[in-house]
Amino acid sequence: MRCSIRLISALAAALMAASPAFAASRIKDIVEFEGVRDNMLVGYGLVVGLNGTGDSLRNAPFTRQSLEAMLERLGVNTRDANLNTKNVAAVMVTARLPAFAASGSPIDASVSAMGDAKSLQGGTLLVTPLLGADGQAYAVAQGTVATGSIAAGGASGSSISKGVPTAGRIAAGAIVEREIGFQLASMGEMRMTLRNPDFSTANKIAAAVNAKFPGAALAENPTIVTLRPPGGQNMVAFLSQVENLTVEPDGPAKVVIDEVAGVIVMGEHVRVSTVAIAQGNLTITVSESPAVSQPAPFGRGDTVVVPQTQVQVDEEKGKQFLTVRNGASLQSLVAGLNALGVTPRDMISILQTIKAAGALQADIEVM
Repeated sequence: MRCSIRLISALAAALMAASPAFAASRIKDIVEFEGVRDNMLVGYGLVVGLNGTGDSLRNAPFTRQSLEAMLERLGVNTRDANLNTKNVAAVMVTARLPAFAASGSPIDASVSAMGDAKSLQGGTLLVTPLLGADGQAYAVAQGTVATGSIAAGGASGSSISKGVPTAGRIAAGAIVEREIGFQLASMGEMRMTLRNPDFSTANKIAAAVNAKFPGAALAENPTIVTLRPPGGQNMVAFLSQVENLTVEPDGPAKVVIDEVAGVIVMGEHVRVSTVAIAQGNLTITVSESPAVSQPAPFGRGDTVVVPQTQVQVDEEKGKQFLTVRNGASLQSLVAGLNALGVTPRDMISILQTIKAAGALQADIEVM
C-alpha cells in the first residue's frame, strides 16, 4: 500500500515539474476527423473440420439447417438424412472495415461460436459474407481459425483449459469486396470532433490553425471545430498540415477513483481550499475465554462453564491534523496525504470527505 502512495506522489511531482513544451499535443492525437472512421461488419457462417468439438445438431437446430442449406447449394440433398456430426459449428464473424480500405485489401476477422461447441481450434471457416449496417456485403471471410487456447483432460473427467477455445481470430482472413464511397479530396468542409470536449481546447485548435491558415478554422462548440481549406489546396493536403500542428489541451479539474482496485488519478488543475485533515485507525478487540464455575463443597449447585468476555479499544497515536493551505496544488495535496501515512483506500475516503466539505475544487468520478 505504501508503495502505491509513493508511486502516486512521484507521478504527481513529475507532472507538476513537466514543462509546457512536453504538454503540447498534435491535433491528430486529440481529435477525430468526421467520416474518417472504421465501419463494423458482421456475418454468419460455419466452421468445419473440428475434431468432435463442434455443435450437437440436436441441440443446435440452426447449425443443422445451415449445414443442410449449404450442402444443397453444392448439389447434395440431406433433408431426410440423419445427420449426427459434431465436426461443424455455427459462428458469428465480425470485422472492422478501415477507413478508405481499397477493394482486395485483407483485414482481420474474429470468429465466435453460437451453439454448444466445445472448441473452434483447428477448424476452417467457410466463405462468409460480411455485411455492413446497410445490409450490403463489404467483405468475404474464410480461413483457419486460431484460438490461442490450451485444453487438456483425463479419463477421470478432470480437465484444464487456458484462454477461450470458443472464440478465435483469422489474421488477414477477410478480403474487402466493396469500398466505402467517401470522396475526401473533393470536400469543401471538414469537421473535427474533440475526444475530450472543452471550450479552451477547441479555441486553441482554431487559433493554431488560423495562425498558419488565416480564416480556415472556426470553433463551433466545445466539441466541433470546422475546417475549410484555403484556395488552391484539396482537403487531403490541407489536413496533412493541420494534423501535425501542436496545441496544449486544457480540461476541467477532475479526480478519478477506482474503488475496486484502490487507484486514484488526479489532474494537474485540482486545487484545494484551506482545510484541516485528521486520519487515524480505531481498533476494537473482543475476546472470549471459557471459565469453569464450581459450587462450594457439599453444596447443591452444578459445575458449569461460564464465558468471560474482554473488550479492548486501541486508537492509533501520533496522528495530528494536517492543514492544507488555500489553493494547494496537486503535488502539495498528495505530499500532505502521504505525510499522514494513509493507504490508497483511506485516501479515497479523505478525498470524498474533502469534496463533501466543499474544499476540493474538482469533480470526483467514481468508477
